[in-house]
Amino acid sequence: MIEELRWSAVIPQRPALDVTAFADPLFASDIGRFLLENYVLWLLSIGVVVLLVAWLPLMLKKLPLSLPIIFVGFGMAIFEFTPLGAFSPHPVNSPVLIEKATEFIVIISLMGAGLKIGRPFTVTNWGITIRLLAIVMPLTIAAIALSGWWFLGLPLASALLLGACLAPTDPVLASDVQIERPNGDDGDEARFALTSEAGLNDAFAFPFVYLALIISVSGLGLSTVGTWLWQDVVWRLSVGAVLGAACGWLLGQIIYRMPQNTRLSRTGDGFIALGATLVIYATTEFCHGYGFLAVFIAGVMLNRSAAGDAFNSELHDFADETERLVMMVLLVLFGGILTGGELLKDIGWDSVFVAVLVLLVIRPAIGWLALIDLPRPALERFVIAFFGIRGLGSVYYLAFALNHGDFVDQHTLWATVGLIILGSIALHGLSVTPVMRHLNRTAGRSEN
Repeated sequence: MIEELRWSAVIPQRPALDVTAFADPLFASDIGRFLLENYVLWLLSIGVVVLLVAWLPLMLKKLPLSLPIIFVGFGMAIFEFTPLGAFSPHPVNSPVLIEKATEFIVIISLMGAGLKIGRPFTVTNWGITIRLLAIVMPLTIAAIALSGWWFLGLPLASALLLGACLAPTDPVLASDVQIERPNGDDGDEARFALTSEAGLNDAFAFPFVYLALIISVSGLGLSTVGTWLWQDVVWRLSVGAVLGAACGWLLGQIIYRMPQNTRLSRTGDGFIALGATLVIYATTEFCHGYGFLAVFIAGVMLNRSAAGDAFNSELHDFADETERLVMMVLLVLFGGILTGGELLKDIGWDSVFVAVLVLLVIRPAIGWLALIDLPRPALERFVIAFFGIRGLGSVYYLAFALNHGDFVDQHTLWATVGLIILGSIALHGLSVTPVMRHLNRTAGRSEN
C-alpha cells in the first residue's frame, strides 16, 4: 500500500473517462466505451504495428514469411484472446464498411502498380499479360463457377460471382512477386507479368461481377445479355481506358512538362499520388467507367511522362507506404473475422475441396497451359502460373455484389472466399521468398 502511494505521488494517474458525457452514440456504445477506456493501450498497439510495417520487410527478406502472414496471425490472436473478441467484425453484418475499405486500398495499390511500369505497350512487350487476361482469367472464372455449382450447390448467379471474385490476381497482397521499384523489371518477365496482370485484371473481372448481379436480380435472357455487353463490357471498359489515359497524360504534362519554375515535381510532395488517384477514380466512376482500370492506366502514363524523373519514385513510395498501412489494418481485421467473427466456424469439406482446387489446380493448370508454348524458361512460366494470389480485391468484389444484388448462400460465399484468401496468404507467403530467390539465381539476377 505504501509503495502504491509513493508511485501515485510521483506519476499522476490518468482520471477515468466518463463516456456517458458524450452525445455521440458511438461513444455511448459498448465498443466506444472499450476503445476510450483503453485509449493509451491503443496508441501503444498502433505504434508497435506501424513500426512493424516499416521494419518487418527488412527482417523477412531472407525468410519464408510475408507481411500478410504476420498481420493476419496478429489479428487472429488479438481477436481470439483479448476482450476485442466481443467486437469481432463479420462481413455479413458490416458489408458496406468492408466494401469501402477494400475499395480504397485496391485503388491505391493499382496506382502504385502503374507507377512501376515503364514498358511501352506493344503486343510483344505485353504478350504474356494479354494471355493472362484473355485466356487465363475467363477460363479461371468458368472453372471456379463450375466448381461452386457442382461441389457447393450454388445457383448460377452465386457460382458466377464466386468465380469472378476469385479469378483476379490481387494487386495488394501480390507485392512480393511484383516489380519492386519503378522501371525495375530488368527483363524479369515473371514480375512484369504478375504486376501488369494484377493492375488490369481487377477491371476485366468487373463485367463478370455485373453479370452475376444482373442474373441475381432479373435472371438470364437475351435482352439482359445485350444490355450487359454494351453497358458493362464495352462502355465501362472504354470509358475507364480513355479517361485513365487522358487524365494520366494531363497530370504528366502538369507535373513534368510545365516551365521549370512552376513544375509541380519540384514540390517533392508524394500526396500528389493520393490526390491524383482519388480524382481519377471518382471522375471515372461518375462517368460510369471502371475506375480500377483508369487508375492503373493513369499510373502507367504518369511513369512514362516522368521519363526517369526521380519524382516518380517519390509518388510510388508514397502510394506504397499508404497501401502498406491500410493493408496492415485490414489484414488485422481479416484475422479478427476469421477467429472472433467465426467466419470459418461452419466451413465444410466441400468448401475445403474447392479451395484446394482453386489454389493448386485451377489457376496453376490453366496458367501453365496458356503459357506452355512461350519461349521462356519453365521455372518462369511456373512462377507466373502458380502465384495468382487471392486477397483483398476478392473481398471487395464479394462485398460490392452482395450489397447491390440479391444472392443466396451469402454465408457460404463469405466462408469459401475467406478460406481461399487465408490459404493463398499461407501458401504463397511461405513459398514466395525461396521460389523468387531461386528464379533470380537461375536467371543470373542479383538479389537485393
